Amino acid sequence: MELKYVGAKPAVSARGVSFDQSKPDRYTFLNAAVELLEALSFEPREDKKIYLYNVSGKERSGSELVELLKKHCANPEEAFANVQEKTNTLIEKYTSRVKENNTITADERRAWLGNIEIMRDYYLQYVTNESAYHCALNALADKIHKSHIEEVTFPLGRNHGLVLSHLVDVLRDHRPPYDASLSIEAKDGETVGKLDMNRPKALNI
Repeated sequence: MELKYVGAKPAVSARGVSFDQSKPDRYTFLNAAVELLEALSFEPREDKKIYLYNVSGKERSGSELVELLKKHCANPEEAFANVQEKTNTLIEKYTSRVKENNTITADERRAWLGNIEIMRDYYLQYVTNESAYHCALNALADKIHKSHIEEVTFPLGRNHGLVLSHLVDVLRDHRPPYDASLSIEAKDGETVGKLDMNRPKALNI
């Protein structure tokens, strides 16, 4: 497995390739995610409110990110075992849409399919980075549950807020699920973010 920046999700057409900036490469958030994983790595303790003011700010290489994900994720091999299959499925979906499109000419169809194939390696890296980020978010949710963390206060910047905003949805699907919320507030003259886990929801089994 290799992690490296590849860019936003491509939007392929018969005319060429553009990039959907509303779907950024998840590699962008991986460094902040592993910083949070490292900061929350401790045994359960009495204080359930965590203040993250001393995150390292170090930019890690792709290989360093891989090692940290192996350290923190429950099943890193399983998380990355099917990235090739996911990529093939994605490409097959796009390919089928083009083949079934009756509003384009044969030349446009040929060019479109060719452009999709040209982007195969790009798609593979995009999916790999996405899988790595999903692995990190699930590891964060597991740490919060294991350590019984009720609240995390963090400085704004360096993508920590974005990572934790993505974590809110993961926590809602966790077992047990958490009714988590994210807010911004002033604390000691500084604007900070706060992730409030509230309490686990009752499971409907």
